[in-house]
Formats: sequence, C-alpha cells, structure tokens
Amino acid sequence: MKLFIDSANLEDIEAAFTRGVVRGVTTNPTIMAKDQGSIEDIIRLLRRYGDSIPLSVEVTETDVDAMYNQAHLFERTYGYIGLVVKVPIGWNELQEVRLLRQGGVKVNVTACMSYNQAIMAANAGATYVSLFWGRIRDTGQDAATVVRQVRETFDRWKCPTEIIVGSIRQMIDVNEAIQAGADIVTVPPKFLPLLCQHPKTDEAVSQFLRDAAVPALK
Repeated sequence: MKLFIDSANLEDIEAAFTRGVVRGVTTNPTIMAKDQGSIEDIIRLLRRYGDSIPLSVEVTETDVDAMYNQAHLFERTYGYIGLVVKVPIGWNELQEVRLLRQGGVKVNVTACMSYNQAIMAANAGATYVSLFWGRIRDTGQDAATVVRQVRETFDRWKCPTEIIVGSIRQMIDVNEAIQAGADIVTVPPKFLPLLCQHPKTDEAVSQFLRDAAVPALK
C-alpha cells in the first residue's frame, strides 16, 4: 500500500518526500488553480528524488481526438518518464484510454464513483483507477464496500490495474480506504502530519522528557 500526495504546492510536496512517506503526486485542474502550481516545477522537484515518480496530470479537453493530442503534448512538453495522464471515466473517454495505453502512455482513469466504472476502466487498460471516496459517500453509498468489491474482482482476475482512492476528507478515510484494499491513497497535505499524531504519544514523550530532567537517585 502506498500514499500519494494530492497537491500542486511545492512546499507540501517537498515536505512529504523529504520524510519518505509518499510515493507519488496527483493533481487535477482544481488543485492546480488553488495551489497556483506548475507541472514543470513539480517535475523539477520530483527529479531530485527519482526519475520515474508517478505524477498524474489531467486532460482538460472533452473531444476524444483533442484529448489524445493533449495527452501527447504533455509527454512531449514535460519529457518525464513518471507522467501519468488522467482521463475521466466515460464511454467515449475509454476509447482514449485504449489508444493511449497502446501508445505506451500510463493512464489514470479518474472520477470513478462505482464498481462498474472501475471495471470498465480496467478492461480498457487503465494503469490506475481513481475511486472518489468522499463523493461516493455523498451519494449515500458505502465507499468501503465499493473499494472492497473492486479489490476482490481485480485480485480474482489478476488484474494489473491499481486502485487509487482519492477525495479524502478526514483522517479516518485514509485508514478505511487502506483496510478496504486500496493500492494507493492520495492524501491532501494537511492530513499527512496528522497521521503521525496521537494525544497519548504527546503524553508519553512529555513524561519521558520530564523524567530525563530528574537527577538519577544514588
């Protein structure tokens, strides 16, 4: 199981990689606008840690031919081996997924909200399928059940497609997504430090420091 960071903020990405806690980066147009991020800057940073760290970048075209051209423009422009092209799930979009995979491009089929969408994406050859945990729960469905069902089917088929769980809204989502069988959970930066914290840890460390300051009895 791997953690990715869901961000385009260079400081947050660097903080996560210097601690060795994440293995990749996911972005989308909303994140890019919020963080005012640059794909070139993110790639420059990632190359300090490896030349093939996965970086998901989403197409913004809606026509299949335009999507295909934009995806290859990403490849030519960035020249980065870890680049993963994000394509939203959809009937027409699956044609794009198949064509890109035939051309050797890694594809993250994103915005999946159901078991059947993930299965269709995997059949089209997706490298990753991204299931949106929080948004699935918004519909009244149990996100853990959806992820678990996809996991069981992929294992039974020996399917190489990896499951990314995104749309993380609270820390418990990370724990539950891992337990449900996600290969990868992509986490907003604010949750990464919180995953290391516990009030009883603080209590224990404070006690150790107090006791260390007491002179040893002879």
